[in-house]
Amino acid sequence: MKKVLIVIDMQNDFVCGTLANPQAQSIVDGIVKRIDEFDGDVIATRDTHREDYLTTTEGKHLPVTHCVKGTNGWEIVPAIAQALQRRNAVILDKPTFGYLNWGILQNYDEAEMVGTCTDICVVSNALIIKATHPDLPLSVRASLCAGTTPQNHDSALAVMACCQVKIV
Repeated sequence: MKKVLIVIDMQNDFVCGTLANPQAQSIVDGIVKRIDEFDGDVIATRDTHREDYLTTTEGKHLPVTHCVKGTNGWEIVPAIAQALQRRNAVILDKPTFGYLNWGILQNYDEAEMVGTCTDICVVSNALIIKATHPDLPLSVRASLCAGTTPQNHDSALAVMACCQVKIV
C-alpha cells in the first residue's frame, strides 16, 4: 500500500509572521514528528504570491501581504523544512488556496493531510483531492491542523467530514 502525507502551507508567515496564530505555532513539533514517523512519501505545499499580492482578488479580500515568493515569510518553518529535507519531500508552490495539479496522487492508495489554515488551504485542497480522486481514501489529522480561529477550524473539519474526508 503506497501512502502519502501532505503538509499544507506550514510557512513562516502563517506560523510566526504576518498571519501567525498560536494554534499554528502549537502544531509545529507534532508535524515534525509525524513527518519523521510517517510510513510513506511526503509532499508539502507553499502558498506562493507575487509582490503585487494586494492588487489581486485574494489580496483585496485579505489585505495582508504574505508568502511572497523569495521572502522569509514564504519559507517553510525551519524545523519542518529540516524534516521535509530528511524525507526528500516534494515541495509544491501554489498561487491560490488550492493546488490544481493533484494528478500526482494517482499512484497512491491512501493520503493524509496536516497543516494550516484548516478553514482555507487545508479544506480547499482536501475538496479538490476528493473531487479529482474520489476513490482515494483521504484523512485529515485534526490535531495537526490549525485554523484562522478554533471555531473556523471546527467548521472546516465538519465540512470535510461531510465530503467523505476521514477526520482523525
